[in-house]
Amino acid sequence: MALNNIGVAVHEKTAATMLSAVEYAEAAGVPAVWLTTGAGPDAMTVFAAATSRTNKIRLGTAVVPTFPRHPLVVAQQAADIGSLAPDRFTLGVGPSHAPSMARHGIEYVRPLEHLREFVTVLKRLLAGEHVDMTGKRIKVNAKLAYSARVPVIISALRAGSFELAGEVADGAVTWLCAAPYLRDVALPAMTKGAAKAGRPRPKLIAHAFLALTTDAGEVARGIAESLTHYPQMRNYQEMFVAAGFPEGREGKWSPAMLDAVVLHGDSGTCQRKVQQFMEVSGCDELILSVMATGTDRTASLHRTLDWVGQLQGR
Repeated sequence: MALNNIGVAVHEKTAATMLSAVEYAEAAGVPAVWLTTGAGPDAMTVFAAATSRTNKIRLGTAVVPTFPRHPLVVAQQAADIGSLAPDRFTLGVGPSHAPSMARHGIEYVRPLEHLREFVTVLKRLLAGEHVDMTGKRIKVNAKLAYSARVPVIISALRAGSFELAGEVADGAVTWLCAAPYLRDVALPAMTKGAAKAGRPRPKLIAHAFLALTTDAGEVARGIAESLTHYPQMRNYQEMFVAAGFPEGREGKWSPAMLDAVVLHGDSGTCQRKVQQFMEVSGCDELILSVMATGTDRTASLHRTLDWVGQLQGR
């Protein structure tokens, strides 16, 4: 299969370095770059700046947390970015997780109910509608000054969220989900949700980390720096068990779990692993999160972006 529709996620520490990475990715031929909004730079702000510094690379959030934000504000931001970069911006939103929301002092209650209402409001506002809604979680009475063609996708981890994506969103985007799980759980759930809404299944955007190195120590350090806590979270544990890793409930990474979601090795090995991930998962698009390794992280980032850019169409 041709390796197309493969973008990257970059995780730099400042807005300036993030913007520089987006510019480098376009120059390297990477078709899409995705940014998260967590403890680091704000993805929407960085992308607003990137619209005047790039010309063709697609920009996507994966994802903007919904609980700390009102959908009217997010819709305004998305419409502005969409107008500055027509047909290049995809808005990904999601409820995040209880531990992340705790730092905001926000109670993590009925996340799928909240997400359903949030997405419903977003899509109607972006379509140019006046939205007067009092839901169980969200209240709004507003209309944007102008509409924008901005697809709205949602984060998904368990079957319920994939089903919701199939029903109300323009796609689902994952985080650290193993390829067999996407094939066996995600796609059927999305198809079920789409059938409820009487429409075709929207696209599945999968995610994996990429460490372009044969140094096992560098990979271990990269995992320790950014991925340690995920096996300790119940929802990820259950996902790994459903994916065929019964050790997922032990609260730590096993070698098999890591190999499933952190693609590492030399160029040829990584290309084979990327192709296998896409074939097994059945995903429509893949995001490779750059795991910069070694002492020169910028050089590692650039080497990886160059590699992904050259991967297209192989």
